[in-house]
Amino acid sequence: MPKGYIIGHITVTDPDGYPEYVRRDTPILKSHGARFIVRGGRSETREGAAQDRHVVIEFDSFEAAKAAYEDPDYQEVAEIRRRCADSTIILVKGHDE
Repeated sequence: MPKGYIIGHITVTDPDGYPEYVRRDTPILKSHGARFIVRGGRSETREGAAQDRHVVIEFDSFEAAKAAYEDPDYQEVAEIRRRCADSTIILVKGHDE
């Protein structure tokens, strides 16, 4: 079965408030089997416009990624991110060979 991913592209607008989101989202996402593949770190934009921070979270399936994102507890915490950052969040089904 293909993996599922949540991919986030984020520009933090409130650096004092954003760490609270990171602290609180991690246990919720991990309870759905999340594995953080990329979480910030160095990046280089080679084409197009990009935000400052990139996150890739792997799950056992697309359905698990969707369940994590739709979890009411996560959605409550996501309000912190929405207040403290401009972000694009994408759910992606992994390639099935």
